[in-house]
Amino acid sequence: MRFDILIVGAGHGGAQAAITLRQRKFEGTIALLGDEPELPYERPPLSKDYLAGDKPFERILIRPAAFWAERDVAMLAGRRVTSIDPAAHAVTLSDGERIEYGTLIWATGGAPRRLVCSGHDLVGVHSVRNRADVDRMIAELPDVDRVVVIGGGYIGLEAAAVLTKLGKHVTVLEALDRVLARVAGEPLSRFYEAEHRAHGVDLHTNAAVECIEERDGRVSGVRLADGSVLACRMVIVGIGIVPAVQPLLDAGAKGGNGVEIDALCRTSLPDIFAIGDCAAHANRFADGATIRLESVQNANDQANTVAKLLTGEEAPYDAVPWFWSNQYDLKLQTVGLSIGHDQVVLRGDPAARSFSVIYLKHGKVIALDCVNATRDYVQGRALVLDRRAADPEALASVAALKELP
Repeated sequence: MRFDILIVGAGHGGAQAAITLRQRKFEGTIALLGDEPELPYERPPLSKDYLAGDKPFERILIRPAAFWAERDVAMLAGRRVTSIDPAAHAVTLSDGERIEYGTLIWATGGAPRRLVCSGHDLVGVHSVRNRADVDRMIAELPDVDRVVVIGGGYIGLEAAAVLTKLGKHVTVLEALDRVLARVAGEPLSRFYEAEHRAHGVDLHTNAAVECIEERDGRVSGVRLADGSVLACRMVIVGIGIVPAVQPLLDAGAKGGNGVEIDALCRTSLPDIFAIGDCAAHANRFADGATIRLESVQNANDQANTVAKLLTGEEAPYDAVPWFWSNQYDLKLQTVGLSIGHDQVVLRGDPAARSFSVIYLKHGKVIALDCVNATRDYVQGRALVLDRRAADPEALASVAALKELP
């Protein structure tokens, strides 16, 4: 079996690559290979609308089945690549089948980082990475009254918000001294901690997990390093992902925490590209540091860069990063990267539940976190793109960011 373009990974990036190739009139053969049985679907709703039961699976499909058939994109579902032969332009699947390619686009994302303590693999311990993960949770929820969420990042907090809405008693455990510590400033962290506690979540920071306890073959509680035990029948682990790049690294691709790519998403191997969560790239919004961005925006933008290159247009990836998170009635929109900021400006009043946190570095705006403040988000994007120098007092007090002197 041979395809002109083989896309490995059927998430947002992989799907977008196939879509853009056909939109740009690429006429060769395309295959989209994914390790799940489903058609490509949106991932963000898994910890929000899908878990809550507000959206059926059909409504989170990226495109219906007919779309792929009409555009002659072969769907190789439930398949996994175990090795790559760059010289032969071929991959080998877990069942031993070999597929040849002209160009390979690697869009595999990552696997949930797992606990290493005893009990990490008990029935009732879950991650939130794919549909099957969430379906297992949904099936167990009728018999669950107490849930412990390990990890105070966006996935953990979003799941906590949904489960609280569903009437469960939720405890969140964060190992660091505040939630969202890796991605946001302290004002935003403290705001979300207060919001979750106000909704009944029992939230602990500086919390070290010793083990997961069991009774009758399933989780019964979480034991902390101080000896206390939190009784529960479900544990959700949200402590990050491990990029799924081992076959590429084994084949000689440059990388480590992800596979390294250039501005056109090319790996160090011939005719092999990488996009999305698994791709490590030099990003000017991180002062040129090599980073991975785990976002739909990044996956889609890098997919477009590759599709354009393969259809004759060289358009290096240079998109401003943006993210979002929905928790309770709070809509958080982030633009830019706050990495390395040396000043934080609070704009608005968190008590009013509509405010922004603006991050500066050497007097220039590098990022904004906007809570129920869409106007700030829209207008702040230009400040980040321009690396705008701004007076902190003006940022905090001006009526609209577009009116900055």
